[in-house]
Amino acid sequence: MGNKVKPLSFEGLKTYRLRERPSKVSLEKLGRPFPPGSSFKAFLETLPQELAARDLLALARDIVSARKRGRPFIFAFGAHVIKVGVSPYLLALMEKGLITALSTNGASMVHDAELAMAGFTSEEVETALKDGSFGAAKETGELLNEAARMGAQGLGLGRALGKLLSESNFPYRHLSLFARAYELDIPITVHVALGTDIVHIHPSAEGAAIGEASFWDFKIFARLISELEGGVFLLAGSTVILPEVFLKALSAVRNLGYRVEKFVTANFDFIRHYRPLTNVVHRPTLSGGKGYSITGHHELLIPLLYGALIEFWEEKDAHL
Repeated sequence: MGNKVKPLSFEGLKTYRLRERPSKVSLEKLGRPFPPGSSFKAFLETLPQELAARDLLALARDIVSARKRGRPFIFAFGAHVIKVGVSPYLLALMEKGLITALSTNGASMVHDAELAMAGFTSEEVETALKDGSFGAAKETGELLNEAARMGAQGLGLGRALGKLLSESNFPYRHLSLFARAYELDIPITVHVALGTDIVHIHPSAEGAAIGEASFWDFKIFARLISELEGGVFLLAGSTVILPEVFLKALSAVRNLGYRVEKFVTANFDFIRHYRPLTNVVHRPTLSGGKGYSITGHHELLIPLLYGALIEFWEEKDAHL
């Protein structure tokens, strides 16, 4: 049985000259292979001027510009950022005065503290879950729950843990984001969801103390957001808790009359998720800000961002 549909003829289709057409990709935007032995700055200059490569460099310049104008750069992160080994880059940015505040979730306390105490972290969940030993490390539970009790007395959860780690004799405390933030007097806030962290199952856990200490940190975080105008807020590796905390803090400070409209936000993650895109990149910047969403692995993105920040920060009389 034959096909009754007559094929469409393209005779008469209107065409134009290629050179007359506006195009998004041009020769000057193409990447260039860089020669062996080149500097990192030379590598950055050879990147394609498209999509994530373009945005990463633009974000780095926005951060440096903000800091040179005395505006804040808040780095918010989930525990995965610590687990993939990029804490030393963040420590270096803190030392340089580029990161002005840190915000994170409860799991980051676990991994940061265990690295400081023992030089290792992140257990095999599948194996430990079989006999119920998952999350039962004695030292971890005791230290973090002591931090909650101290934090509930007016220190806040992040600063309390930083004080405990800084004043300890743990062999690797110099690698702790919490300890160094305490020593540099950089705010570090922890936003806990009760029941999500291994220390909540320990006998030493006190829900009232955890809640009070974390709520204190939320109020500190809200103060930081009230001063974000002209600054940068970067989120890496938190898909639910920190995007929600950020959105509520932003709404609260605007409600209280603080002007927080023109600022930059960015989200780093290896999968695009609804809340970071909506609550960090899109909604908060509708009043005149700018948002970046860069997809990729933290163990690659953060070292690249670090390198770009250091290069741009050290430029003399750079046009930012």
